[in-house]
Amino acid sequence: MSTNQKMTMDAAYEAVAPDDFPAMMEIDRYGNRSTAFDKIISATHDHFWDPLDDKYVDFSQPWDLENDLLMPADFNMELKTAVSDKLDEKQKVYLVNESVRWTMSSILHGEQGALALSASLCHILKDPGAQEYAANQTREEARHVTGFARYVQARWGKPKPCGVVLEKLLCEIVATPLVWKKLVGMQMIVEGLAMGTFATFYAKTNDPLMRRLMQLVMTDEAFHHKFGKIWADRTVPNLPAAERDLIEDWALEVFMTLMRNSTGPEQKKEIYERIGLDWRWVQGALAEALTDKNMRRELQESTNVFRVLIKTLVKAGIVTSRTAPMYAAYVDMAELYGEGDRMVGDDIAEEGIKYLQQLNGAGGDAAIFALGATAAE
Repeated sequence: MSTNQKMTMDAAYEAVAPDDFPAMMEIDRYGNRSTAFDKIISATHDHFWDPLDDKYVDFSQPWDLENDLLMPADFNMELKTAVSDKLDEKQKVYLVNESVRWTMSSILHGEQGALALSASLCHILKDPGAQEYAANQTREEARHVTGFARYVQARWGKPKPCGVVLEKLLCEIVATPLVWKKLVGMQMIVEGLAMGTFATFYAKTNDPLMRRLMQLVMTDEAFHHKFGKIWADRTVPNLPAAERDLIEDWALEVFMTLMRNSTGPEQKKEIYERIGLDWRWVQGALAEALTDKNMRRELQESTNVFRVLIKTLVKAGIVTSRTAPMYAAYVDMAELYGEGDRMVGDDIAEEGIKYLQQLNGAGGDAAIFALGATAAE
């Protein structure tokens, strides 16, 4: 059976088994290059940045973790519950900043997963254009790993371990031989979550270093999301119902798993213990506060990570009348369907690209043009 297990696939995403290198040397393959990815490949130079060069981002900028909030207090879910009544101001600062550390560590692990997955695509994508794009993304994910590792080191010394739910998802999509699961899992679900997370941190952080890092990363992530959108535009409309249903159901399952485990009280019990709280009590306080009504209100914000993820799936055609009611419990689906294709991070990415073009001395708006290009072009 092929790597795709007979899943209907656009020719630009044709794949072979990871150990089938002879297929990469077929002489006709070199001339059969799709043009679908040319614009986003050519644009990569316009959003180049180097996390090891202070010209782009200076990791020596200080921060007083004991007294200064990295994010506003209302960003922290626990402080919207009875937890807040049990803590003094110093403890609240600790909770907020350590929660940011936990999230930044999750991002770092996610970027490492994206790096491994992009590299694995280089082994299986047969189209030379798709393969070159995957190689470019591998390079960009590697600098994200470096960037977030340096940020965590600058603020805390070392990251927290990966949460069990995220680790399971990353391991599944990196190891799977199914191309559709790699692309939906990473380019849409994980990247969709990432764009929402980065946009939120960019908009709300009190830390100038974090804000700059988020903007630079988003200049890359917008293109990674674009690669997944091209796949969806070319593939999903042509899938037989059974195959589309398989993808749709898996995406919903992953969404629900992430939604239900997003706060991760058990995974953060070490943080709670340092401020005299039992994680089980915190879990109860969160469960009491996070009613469906409250969750829906939280998800109305355009940068909410799960709203961005749902919109990503909607615009990719991976949400139909079969599953829309499940998502409608959290967001206004009619509102999402009525919105354009632009994602919440696109404006931030475009500003970042212009900043990088000035910094790098590049001319033109090729990257911004490519970011707005459609899969049909």
